[in-house]
Amino acid sequence: MKVMVAMSGGVDSSVAAALLVKEGHDVTGVTLKLWGGDSDSGCCSVSDVDDARRVAQQLDIDHFVFNFGADFDAHVVDPYVNDHLAGRTPNPCIECNRHLKFDRLLDRADILGYEILATGHHVRVASTQDGPRLARAVDTEKDQSYVLHMLDTKVISRCVFPVGSMTKAEVRDHAERLGLRTAHKAESQDVCFITRSDGREAFLSARTSLTPGVVVDTAGRQVSTVASVELVTIGQRRGLGLGGPGDRTFAIDVDVPAARVTVGTAAELERHGVELRNHVWAADPVLGPVLVQVSAHGEPVAGVIDGAGNVIWSTPQPRVAPGQSVVFYADDIVLGGAIAV
Repeated sequence: MKVMVAMSGGVDSSVAAALLVKEGHDVTGVTLKLWGGDSDSGCCSVSDVDDARRVAQQLDIDHFVFNFGADFDAHVVDPYVNDHLAGRTPNPCIECNRHLKFDRLLDRADILGYEILATGHHVRVASTQDGPRLARAVDTEKDQSYVLHMLDTKVISRCVFPVGSMTKAEVRDHAERLGLRTAHKAESQDVCFITRSDGREAFLSARTSLTPGVVVDTAGRQVSTVASVELVTIGQRRGLGLGGPGDRTFAIDVDVPAARVTVGTAAELERHGVELRNHVWAADPVLGPVLVQVSAHGEPVAGVIDGAGNVIWSTPQPRVAPGQSVVFYADDIVLGGAIAV
């Protein structure tokens, strides 16, 4: 079978390619050139491309680099900036997976005649009576089903995730046995276009004007100020100028046009539900009880999807930041997801 493997230059995709070669498939490695600026913390650096190329050489497979930089700017970087300006908390890695690593890459696979797309994501494909569904990885600490929740049955049927049934330790052990140069490479943890040295504020301020803001309590009394209201997210505690003894205080609302952040207690942060938009489903829309996850490594919480597609919590939960993805599960199976309003 002709398989295109997305190789990021990390150990997971390296082992994914190695496993498929061992199974006897006709494997080609591809690396995406997405970000043209400085990168020292993600999967877009020159060294990552070089690592992927050298692993492909070790495995004796072809390797290509696809430049999707314009698409990356349009679907990931520009929305990231615009979300901050609107007071939303973006999920750039999810949008990259949605638009580039699957949508765009599957189009390229079709053009070049590849039947299957493989990646090094820690996620599994489960067979159900309704067709293939995305499921949590064996290694729950590394599970990436949250960031791939947008994949529907049609896409899942064309994808394989060879390391989803392995723990991270097993992946590294396998890479070491094969002598792969990525065996002990550190994981990418941050947004690839935000450098550790400069950070999010420098990135945004180079592209737009950031606004100083006031911090008020729920009675409207000013209690502090912030240098950039666009950088504050719901649930944030640090950086609000509220040091010293007292009750734990959180950002419970961010109003960018008014340049105002409202803070309150944990109880004032809680909500009975979350309004959602832009739903995506693995197959048919779901109503009723589900498990809900609101961050990449958050704990699933019981909730109910109502007739409007919103979630009502079984017990009150901290407010979900607008812009964040909310993902629905039935046990370990991904049902779909949406974006918090």
